[in-house]
Amino acid sequence: MDYIFAVGDIHGEIEAFEKLLTHWNPDKERLLSVGDLIDRGTDPGAVIRKAMLLEAKYDAIFLRGNHENMLLDWLAEPRRKMMYYISQGGMETIDSLVRYTNTAKIMPEELAQRIENEAAAELAFIRNRPYYIEWNQFVFVHAGVDLELSDWKQTSEHDMVWIREPFQQGMNRTGKTFVVGHTPTESLNPDGSADIWYSPDRSIIDIDGGAVFGGALHGIVLSQTSVEKIYSIANKKEV
Repeated sequence: MDYIFAVGDIHGEIEAFEKLLTHWNPDKERLLSVGDLIDRGTDPGAVIRKAMLLEAKYDAIFLRGNHENMLLDWLAEPRRKMMYYISQGGMETIDSLVRYTNTAKIMPEELAQRIENEAAAELAFIRNRPYYIEWNQFVFVHAGVDLELSDWKQTSEHDMVWIREPFQQGMNRTGKTFVVGHTPTESLNPDGSADIWYSPDRSIIDIDGGAVFGGALHGIVLSQTSVEKIYSIANKKEV
């Protein structure tokens, strides 16, 4: 297709995601998410299942974020990683993937096994997420790349979902424009707004509006050379 509809970090905010999708034209635009579908939010499981349907029906692209990796890391070492994963919003994901109401009282190993058994399709989807997609002059990746490397494609998988300042403040000589999430834009914009952030040379576009924290869920329409449209779903939270 000639256009991409790129979506920022959803983090379980299914209602905001559904609202944003009303602006997407599937006949002309390929849907792409920069990752972090899960953790925190109102219903991470519903977001995963919606993503699975969109991939199957429209060949939508859902990239891997650090929170997808956090879930997989916890499943690999449920006892050792439990407290950290919970502190990062993992309980919301766990509760939305298992059909039990008292998950807090289940031992980590048993809880992980139940998720493996009951949410096998969802986990298979998560495990199959790519780290980046290159499309014309654009590169879509969750957090960024190592701009010090002679070939950005050699960036470690860890950095692709975790890097912040070295990428955001680095010199981009790749000839590519990077579309990322991961860092809520309120921490990058001088005015503290949740608006989309552009690096000074406009070669990095951050579309993580911090929706799960009361900001906005952004969607941008990209042609082969530029940003054509911006849609934002405000997601105010009760204080």
